[in-house]
Amino acid sequence: MISATYEWTFNPQVPDEAFLELAKAHNLDGMTSQFLYNRGIDTEEKLLNFLTYDISKLHDPYLLHDMDKAVSRLRLAIESGEQILVYGDYDADGMTSASIAKEALEMLGAEVQVYLPNRFTDGYGPNQSVYQYFIEQQSVSLILTVDNGVAGHEAISYANEQGVDVIVTDHHSLPEELPDAYAIVHPEHPDSNYPFPYLAGCGVAFKLACALLEMVPEELLDLVAIGTIADMVSLTDENRQLVAMGLQVMKTTERIGLQELLRQSSIDLGEVDEETIGFQIAPQLNALGRLDDPNPAIALLTSFDDEEVVAIAEMVHAKNEERKALVQRIYDEAMDMVDLSKPVQILAKEDWHPGVLGIVAGRILEKIAQPVIVLAIDDGRAKGSARSVEALDIFSALNSHRDLFLAFGGHSGAAGMTLEVDKLNSLEEELIDYISSHHLDMSHKKNLQLDVNLRLGELNLELLRNINTLAPFGMDNPKPIFWLKDIAVEQARTMGQNNAHLKMKLSQDGVSYDLIAFHQGGHLLDFQQAQGLELAVTLAINEWNGKTTLQLMLVDARVRGLQLIDCRSKTALIPEEIPDIFDNPNSLLVAVKTVPETEEKLRQLLCQHRFEAIYFKNAIAKPYYLTGFGTRDQFAKLYKTVYQFPEFDVRYKLDELSRYLNIPEILLIKMIQIFEELQFVTITDGVMMLNKEAQNRDISESVIYQNLKKQVIFQEMMALATPKEIYDYLTSDTEKKTE
Repeated sequence: MISATYEWTFNPQVPDEAFLELAKAHNLDGMTSQFLYNRGIDTEEKLLNFLTYDISKLHDPYLLHDMDKAVSRLRLAIESGEQILVYGDYDADGMTSASIAKEALEMLGAEVQVYLPNRFTDGYGPNQSVYQYFIEQQSVSLILTVDNGVAGHEAISYANEQGVDVIVTDHHSLPEELPDAYAIVHPEHPDSNYPFPYLAGCGVAFKLACALLEMVPEELLDLVAIGTIADMVSLTDENRQLVAMGLQVMKTTERIGLQELLRQSSIDLGEVDEETIGFQIAPQLNALGRLDDPNPAIALLTSFDDEEVVAIAEMVHAKNEERKALVQRIYDEAMDMVDLSKPVQILAKEDWHPGVLGIVAGRILEKIAQPVIVLAIDDGRAKGSARSVEALDIFSALNSHRDLFLAFGGHSGAAGMTLEVDKLNSLEEELIDYISSHHLDMSHKKNLQLDVNLRLGELNLELLRNINTLAPFGMDNPKPIFWLKDIAVEQARTMGQNNAHLKMKLSQDGVSYDLIAFHQGGHLLDFQQAQGLELAVTLAINEWNGKTTLQLMLVDARVRGLQLIDCRSKTALIPEEIPDIFDNPNSLLVAVKTVPETEEKLRQLLCQHRFEAIYFKNAIAKPYYLTGFGTRDQFAKLYKTVYQFPEFDVRYKLDELSRYLNIPEILLIKMIQIFEELQFVTITDGVMMLNKEAQNRDISESVIYQNLKKQVIFQEMMALATPKEIYDYLTSDTEKKTE
């Protein structure tokens, strides 16, 4: 079934003539101007800030809280030859943040060591045992955290006790009580005057680098672009500037690690954009932190040793492939455990890798639109991640039940947790009770803002080129989304590993375009047969064999009205989770898996229940529609044969009689039953005997014959008519049907 993931809204703002003239002066067409206006870019100042990228537009780093203290302390450490530890994080933002800090400090001649915590042994954020090692064994006297630190009370207190200063640079949500660090550089610090609060960890590290170096180190902007895009922060204001300039730097980057990652993905350096980072580079870097020690990433991003970097890049690429396989296996196993009768899904199993459970939970959430907690069981404990729908703040729902957890943290849409296995039932009960007591509408979907309703004939490459002037796209600056209606799916096929994705050819008004639908491979039949299909799509370029064409990318899809899906071919499979209509007629999605002998019960179910989709497999155990209900000649041949052989053992010679008369066995049985009903024959202990005293009666008098005739007509409809014809026939008025 095709079901919208989002709640679609379409309320484009109408630009005034003055803005259209202003946009035209900057070589923007009317539609691109519309997109900008929809995003609140409605004045000349906003337009210029949006369209132009310039280092001079970056904010003063000293507006950040404690920046002066952080710079002074770092410079003192450099002058004194102190050992400085840069302590990062195990994701792409943490890796790039640490690399930026390392390179900036080394430019000033600092003695720098870098450590990225291992998520399995060190956990997230400052770790006291790691601090202790570097203080005692590596003579570190100053610690600089990047992309973490505001929640590191224990480790930072320990460092203070050892006489080691800790400078925190972070961007994560501030706790009620901040740690006693030497300096805390954070764009949302309550005492900060910084005008843009949404920097990623790498953005904060970059601002520190700017302050330290007393200049803007443009050569570090490629790392800023990677970390900012990977961390999915708002791509507006300063982040937009940083990413746009960073992408330009990246197109000519001398970082051989990045070059090698792109080479392995068959991506030309000059074609790098925000999607390259979001879908190619960032997942590979994150895979390293999800499955193994993240520290080789620092050498990958900063080293110029060809042999070392190529080896690391190959290892990272392999880890990402391993990550993909793990996600798919766990996703498949977890989906088998889903019980849609429950409002939340708590899925726990041994032998699941904890590093990828957040990805799995996100994919399941996208599939079923329910809160999902996916946990790996090991040694009596369950550890994993939660992802939630907009209606349920998963953090608030569970924060008051911290007694259930050994560890817990997160925010409204996602959380991480560890608990004893024997508390899983209590966890489920508390969540279900929270949903019930707060009267939450779990069917509420996230909003999807559609920009414009167009027909296929209005789409072209020139439009896409104009749209791309609004890039880089990301959080708070999404790609324009087009609403397509009244389109036909000419062709559809699965593609990719395990046939996970779809490629379709859409047509309308004599114009056709290809569309790619990721993770929709299981809906091949639905899209092939959809009537009243509506699509929300973005535009992309497809380059193949030297040709550049426009290609559509599916964002969401929906269908107006009841969906009727024909699954009668041998290769068409009904999704396993869809019940037979006779087993669960209260489900919104049902399948007619087998055709009953009579239509009455099926007719009753279709008339009395509201369905969103019906799949017609229509298996027929005894296909009388192929044999018919017996011709006059066939009945005459049978009677003649019975007359010739007045006693006939139908138990053992039925197949022989079927061959002799050239009448299919299933029809022959019905014909014999009709003869018995009309008293032409009697059957005792399997022996059929002619009744020579029988009255001359017409075959049509037989109730069995009458029912068989109806059954043939019903089976013909179920086997040969279209799903709509079947549905209309079975839901029509009885009187009308019998006229």
